[in-house]
Amino acid sequence: MTKADLVERVATQIAQTAGPMISKKDCARVVDSFLDAIKEALHEQKNIEVRGFGTFKIRNRKTRMARNPRTGSPVEVSARPVPVFKPSKELRAMVADIEEAEVTKA
Repeated sequence: MTKADLVERVATQIAQTAGPMISKKDCARVVDSFLDAIKEALHEQKNIEVRGFGTFKIRNRKTRMARNPRTGSPVEVSARPVPVFKPSKELRAMVADIEEAEVTKA
């Protein structure tokens, strides 16, 4: 799913529940603002928790040794912060139910 697909789906759901009150352009602004708020919070080293969906966090990776795949020589990868997403129990259960349904169909 792309961001455009997400905007389309959100606009469709809003139109079904509240009528055609919001245009796709306005919906795109809302989605962009939401994503920008998440990016900004992560940039400020803050955690974002969306109940029933999951948590966005910054995790600090340690310095480690890796290998250059071309030459095979060891390379030191410096420590750095990385964004991580941890899904909620509800989201994991929902995805597990989808996978189980697909397995039983096959």
